Amino acid sequence: MFSKKKKNENENPLEGNPAVEQGIGDQPNEETISNTDEAALPEVPKELSEEEKLRLENTALNDKYLRLFAEFDNYKRRTQKERVELLQTAGKDVLVSLLTVLDDFDRANKANETATDVAAVQEGVQLVYSKLKGILTQKGLKEMDSINTEFNTDLHEAITKIPAPTEDLKGKVIDVLEKGYTLNDKVIRFAKVVVGS
Repeated sequence: MFSKKKKNENENPLEGNPAVEQGIGDQPNEETISNTDEAALPEVPKELSEEEKLRLENTALNDKYLRLFAEFDNYKRRTQKERVELLQTAGKDVLVSLLTVLDDFDRANKANETATDVAAVQEGVQLVYSKLKGILTQKGLKEMDSINTEFNTDLHEAITKIPAPTEDLKGKVIDVLEKGYTLNDKVIRFAKVVVGS
């Protein structure tokens, strides 16, 4: 009855269609326009082999690694430069505030050249000392109170031990040879003390 003709796999299915061969109904639509735009782009294979995918992924990761390494290297250089600048100017605000004390000492030295009243000179020295101590206290410097306190190796440096005059002074600080100081609650100089034994 009807003979079935076996189609060749390589045969174009549109070939032999008179409407297609004559170009009837060939009107540009959005699909045709977008296909021409894509034709201008370089052809990218639709299907990549597993090896090519891995190679592309390796390249992308390597690029990302190099960028991160360069960024970290820049960060290290920048922070090192900032640290050096900070160390060079760390004490600037303290020194600027101490300049007024230096000015007071200059005035006191000039006044000492012609001073005849010892009490006035002592009062001037005491004022300059109080000003200096006040500025340093504002900056966070605190003097340790060590006399009659328990000896503490975190705060004190024992110079010598002497027999305690009373029983309650054993293991305690009897005398301070050099005051200790803390800066913002961190010891910057240990108190040199004499301990009762």
